[in-house]
Amino acid sequence: MYISIRKYNVKSSDEFTKKVKERFMPLISKAPGFISYYGISINDTVWASVSIFQAHAQVEESNKIAAEWIKLEALDLVWSPPEIIEGEVGCHISALDK
Repeated sequence: MYISIRKYNVKSSDEFTKKVKERFMPLISKAPGFISYYGISINDTVWASVSIFQAHAQVEESNKIAAEWIKLEALDLVWSPPEIIEGEVGCHISALDK
């Protein structure tokens, strides 16, 4: 599994969350290798996402999908390009593993 974490500086976390729920989540969930997606409202102007995919190329593609979506759907809500961290999952545990 591979993860991409994208941190955004936004004008309004509430507005960005609403737009992501309505417009981006249906798009990203159809991407090849999709496992899960989480949106995190850190405060009023900082927002982050965690995308989990099966392969490295798929997580890289998710970053491209997100960048294109921002340009087309949410450029008015984002102050600057996101900070992006991505990599292979080294370890994990979940309630489903028990």
